[in-house]
Amino acid sequence: MNLKQLYYFKRLSETQHYTEAASSLFITQPSLSHAISELEKELGVSLFARKGRNVEITQNGKRFLPYVEDALASLEKGRLTLQKSGLESKENIRIAFIYTMGEYVVPQLIQKYSASPSHHNVTFSFTQGTSLNLLQELKAGKTDLALCSYIADEPDIDFIPIIQQELVVVTAKDHPLARLYQHEVELAETIHYPYVYFAENSGLRPFIDNVFMQQKMVPDIACYVEEDTAMAGLVSIDYGIAIMPRISALANYNVHILTIKNKIPPRYIYLATMKERVLSPAIQSFKEFVIDDSQRTG
Repeated sequence: MNLKQLYYFKRLSETQHYTEAASSLFITQPSLSHAISELEKELGVSLFARKGRNVEITQNGKRFLPYVEDALASLEKGRLTLQKSGLESKENIRIAFIYTMGEYVVPQLIQKYSASPSHHNVTFSFTQGTSLNLLQELKAGKTDLALCSYIADEPDIDFIPIIQQELVVVTAKDHPLARLYQHEVELAETIHYPYVYFAENSGLRPFIDNVFMQQKMVPDIACYVEEDTAMAGLVSIDYGIAIMPRISALANYNVHILTIKNKIPPRYIYLATMKERVLSPAIQSFKEFVIDDSQRTG
């Protein structure tokens, strides 16, 4: 007696029709007939009797059926228990990241990390937002680590630089600067045009403020936005020009990109974690992977 025979017996008792039962079990009718015949031989009784084109469960079959149903139900319960236990053993890593990291960087990190068989028991959940908001959630324990800008006066957070981004001037395709300059521009040449500028809660805002301060310039602000794609969209309709990271998404907009000729400090994306928070083995493993990956690709 084996498990398949019991499943076949139960299904045939429900349909009392060999062809229908075999079809629902995705086996041939002869295979089903053979399995039931072998089961009857082992039990020494007939479980079904022919009734025209159909079959009818016998009294012995009816006596045997509750035991089969209980056994199969018990096995299914055991399977679900093990499945639940397996899910509970998976560890979830909660990652927060600024908007520009969601297009390419984070998906690539997850793909490379998950490729290792030793990491198959790890799942991920994701949060996007501005750096200030992400760090608030990190401090509140709502996320485990964040990919964001550096924020000053956060002594409890460990910031590790992992990605360097180039800042560029972006204009509409038909903007005067695009006609005058093909590849690069001095910031002094841009100051006469209104800017689409990052909002105060953007982690990049203090960095760009500092760039203008070092150049002793004050930009004319047309409007403020929180994230890069909104900035690119407004620039593409010539609502203003912008200083922003050179991200691959810019290729999808009707914009002109100019390298900044001025010497400005590099802009980094950081991996942020709480200094005093003990990380689980899975989170620590992922943190080390991100740092190692940045060193390999940087």
